[in-house]
Amino acid sequence: MTATRPAARPSRAGRPASGPRPRPRGDRGTLLLLLPALIPVLLFSLGPLLYGIYLSFTDARGGRNAVISFVGLKNFGDVLADTDFWSSFKIGLIWAVSVTVLQFLAALGLALLLNQNLRFRTFARVLAMAPWAMPPIVIGLIWRLVYHPNAGILNAILQDLHILDHNVDWLNNFSTALPAIIVVGVWTGMPQTTVVLLAGLQGVPKELHEAAAVDGASVWHRFWNVTLPQLRTVIVTITALDFVWNINQFAMVYALTQGGPGGRTRLPMLFAYEEAFRYGFFGYAAALGVAITLVVLVVLGFYLWRQMKESAR
Repeated sequence: MTATRPAARPSRAGRPASGPRPRPRGDRGTLLLLLPALIPVLLFSLGPLLYGIYLSFTDARGGRNAVISFVGLKNFGDVLADTDFWSSFKIGLIWAVSVTVLQFLAALGLALLLNQNLRFRTFARVLAMAPWAMPPIVIGLIWRLVYHPNAGILNAILQDLHILDHNVDWLNNFSTALPAIIVVGVWTGMPQTTVVLLAGLQGVPKELHEAAAVDGASVWHRFWNVTLPQLRTVIVTITALDFVWNINQFAMVYALTQGGPGGRTRLPMLFAYEEAFRYGFFGYAAALGVAITLVVLVVLGFYLWRQMKESAR
């Protein structure tokens, strides 16, 4: 009787077990699934960005048959020498820093309040998010009515409280125009900052507060020594994002003042918009956009570097 040798066990994939394994094909499938999301980003974000950088090195002007010529760094030299632009950039920095700081303080207070066990807390949270749901143009139009010198509710309330004895044209007064739009900016940007800070507060372990309370720490000391250190990363992130959003603000301020009176509220983006669509200097306006981006990146990088340096101590 001859013994038969059992057949070799086939590999799981139906091929010999030895030898190099073929490269998985999942990467190609993943890329195909990402294409519907990547194509709009490339077309509407990266494409205009690269085209804007290209225009910044040209003398592009408005008009159907305008000839575009390469001018090198001439536009950037004009930007450095343009005192009107740097004046608007100074106004933009005052605006962005003021709005960012004030909306952070207001949002932190609101987040602390909404984090308490209050009645109608859910309704209050929804109500606090209302400005976030409004388009910037609508917000600008609403606050123009609030600030209206003759029919505005603000003048009416202040006169009823005997704080004012005459109407004030808030948006056309050199001393009140910038503070007035700063108030609107704080009101507009406060909801998203509140949401982020509220999420951070809910992530602070309750055991830390309980341990600090057992040690006799007051409410203020618990807030300063427990809550704020736990929120440090959240605070740095949201203030950096708020600064970028505020320095790039356009639609709301345009709806409120269009940069007036006399350029008192003309933010950098409004200045670049006027150069492009009022005067037709598209190449120069593109150079302004690039310059604004570079300066903001430098300021933001310095802020993040300082914060990381302090957190590393």
